Amino acid sequence: MIDWSQTHAAIWRQAKSYLRPVVHIDPIQLDDLVGIDQQKQRLLDNTQRFIQQKPANNALLWGARGTGKSSLIKAVFNAYKEQGLRLIEVDKTDLISLPEIVDDIREMPQRFIIYCDDLSFENNETGYKPLKSVLEGSIELPPENVLLYATSNRRNLVPESMQDNLASTHINGEVHYADAIEEKISLSDRFGLRLSFYSITQQAYLDIVASYFADYSGDEEQLRREALKFAAERGARSGRVAKQFYHYFYQRD
Repeated sequence: MIDWSQTHAAIWRQAKSYLRPVVHIDPIQLDDLVGIDQQKQRLLDNTQRFIQQKPANNALLWGARGTGKSSLIKAVFNAYKEQGLRLIEVDKTDLISLPEIVDDIREMPQRFIIYCDDLSFENNETGYKPLKSVLEGSIELPPENVLLYATSNRRNLVPESMQDNLASTHINGEVHYADAIEEKISLSDRFGLRLSFYSITQQAYLDIVASYFADYSGDEEQLRREALKFAAERGARSGRVAKQFYHYFYQRD
């Protein structure tokens, strides 16, 4: 049994059906995140309300890869962990155990964020069903000390096909979605806070690079050229690519 007064974060290990305490927590801070100020403030406000035992929403951070979705959740957790916030990471494939995990913490005095990274489902998957009951409850209300923060590349978490849309109808000027679409949208609708993350501009990418090289004393123009070349070779500009360039730059020698 975890002593949550001493443990700030844990990871669910399905094979052994236990929560493993995290000793070395990713130290990322809010000031490390550049170019996502609006998303940062909205998630901070939501988490602050949660800590203060005020109404708060489950959050879905969706959008382009490498844009800071996961980093933002971890940074917000680091900002509030000394105020009683706890983080439990659960893999998408282990969501079947989510009700049991929640049962063990619903009476705890701490406030818990269940964190699921890269959450999405294919058409033939049913793993989202335990997720629905935790988000909105069943015959039992969802616990007031637990929220779910998830990241995804998909706005509605599940793929939408043209075949689904073909079954939709248009009646008296209103669109009536097919049952398949309604089922898919109903999952993401359970997240009261949905934050979108888009591919960044070249200047935003360079700003992130500059934040990593704050103490750099060399040729800054040459540094920018190399950073742009690095991004072009990978076919993407993002915070993740900027961090990879930082590591590459100092390891190449």
